[in-house]
Amino acid sequence: MPSAKNITFLADMGISQTTVKWLKEQGFDAFHVRDMNMHRATDTEILEKARNYEHIVLTCDLDFGEILSASGEDYPSVVIFRLENEIPDHINKRLKQVLQESLEALIQGAIIVVEEGRHRIRKLPI
Repeated sequence: MPSAKNITFLADMGISQTTVKWLKEQGFDAFHVRDMNMHRATDTEILEKARNYEHIVLTCDLDFGEILSASGEDYPSVVIFRLENEIPDHINKRLKQVLQESLEALIQGAIIVVEEGRHRIRKLPI
């Protein structure tokens, strides 16, 4: 698992390159699946890549949480956005709040579901 100093994010196709750029501006390492030529990869393949390279997955796809829950694994962490407004600026605003309040949970292994007015944390393994 990563430490707070070397957190890396892997953004799924539903997440904008703008969010990846914003994360880099905040001092994090971040990649989009397109950067890794994984734009056609399955959710399972993306989770495997994230686990092997200690990346935290950012997605709008609930399947990631289901796959991770069924696996019994304690990593990688996944942030799932369930927002009415999924434009990058709004996602970035909500992600900033999650990182301020729940970064330690992400480091330890968790699924975080981000909604409009709150976020829920489920520690891994489930």
